[in-house]
Amino acid sequence: MTITYIKQRSTAPKDNSTSDVSTTVREVLDGLRDGREDRARELAKDFDGWDGPIVVSPEATAKARAGLAPTMVDDIVAAHRNISYFAEAQRQSLSDFEVEVTPGLRAGHKLVPVDVSGCYIPAGRFPHIASALMSVTTSKAAGVETVIAASPARDERGGVHPAILVAADVAGADIILGLGGIQAIGSLAFGLFTDKPASMIVGPGNSYVAEAKRQLFGEVGIDAIAGPTESMIAADHTADPLTVATDLIGQAEHGPDSPVWLVTTSEALARQVMELAPKLADQLPEPARTSAIAAWRDLGEIIVVDTREEAARVCDDYAAEHLQILADDLPWWHERLRNYGSLFLGEQTTVTFGDKSSGPNHILPTMKAARYTGGLNVLKFLKQLTYQQLTNDAGHEHGELAARISRYEGMEGHARSADLRVNRP
Repeated sequence: MTITYIKQRSTAPKDNSTSDVSTTVREVLDGLRDGREDRARELAKDFDGWDGPIVVSPEATAKARAGLAPTMVDDIVAAHRNISYFAEAQRQSLSDFEVEVTPGLRAGHKLVPVDVSGCYIPAGRFPHIASALMSVTTSKAAGVETVIAASPARDERGGVHPAILVAADVAGADIILGLGGIQAIGSLAFGLFTDKPASMIVGPGNSYVAEAKRQLFGEVGIDAIAGPTESMIAADHTADPLTVATDLIGQAEHGPDSPVWLVTTSEALARQVMELAPKLADQLPEPARTSAIAAWRDLGEIIVVDTREEAARVCDDYAAEHLQILADDLPWWHERLRNYGSLFLGEQTTVTFGDKSSGPNHILPTMKAARYTGGLNVLKFLKQLTYQQLTNDAGHEHGELAARISRYEGMEGHARSADLRVNRP
């Protein structure tokens, strides 16, 4: 495969898994285990300047809703409708089953939702309205009984960001906590303020949030250990250079550590995008401008290949969180591609739609995790519980088989349990 880099990243992606981050997270989580709610309140005051109520009251949520422009509330409701429709369709596509494996042996599985999910919603540089909708809505569609949302409360805005409050409420959150960062993840895991420890914790966040989820994995389930947002476009000679460049830079505004990549079979397109992209980044308002300029300068790539099959191989190798196809014969790409978090097909299908409102979940695998997993979906909140039941005759048959295998393995206790079924009248 012939690959030509018109632009190659100038720095390696930032490694957020430093020993300093790991140590800090471990110390904070240990403090929360011992100090419980009192320690969480101290951390909220120290990190976010918040010493108000941690559990958001219905009155505070109602006040937040009243304070938003009606058009914003309408938009949140509309986006929720799309996300809910897709998540509920996902749930309906999954089913319990039971089969007769051999005569007298029936086995199957039941799909049972976790009892409690914890949904973390960042609100640093941007209030992540869509993340509230994506995580809480999907939990509810899966049938989770108690959904707890957590988002930073700050004094300058009187608590949790009002748009996040409304989004979490519209999506069906049962409890909302005004907590951010490590203290939020620890509180969700340990059941602080709720007496309901989360079985599953989901949602994006910074390196400290990701590390907290990593350290708690096993004690709780998590969606993924996410890195910075990443996006790739595969394009051919039919693509519009302005559209390609605009969509790349639109994703680069996520942050200076968010890589964006273009692979194309058209060198002419590559050269045009190379010229347009930095100009478009420079035209953005702050803070998006600084983020996009740095992300494009340091991590942006433009790759030229000879054929679409080579382009597809590059896409599968990068396994990008978002993969956008601006090329002819979209069905071919859809059938051929294997590794991506979510796929966006055609000129009208910008990643922005997936990020904000179209329906499929935007909490997606990064750092090549798309090679082995998909994004957040209802199945993440469902346990596939297997069961089996045997008749006497089936117990005789399987007892002999299981006893032999047990003795091959040297597990005599197992074998005697099987023998008991063989010898039972």
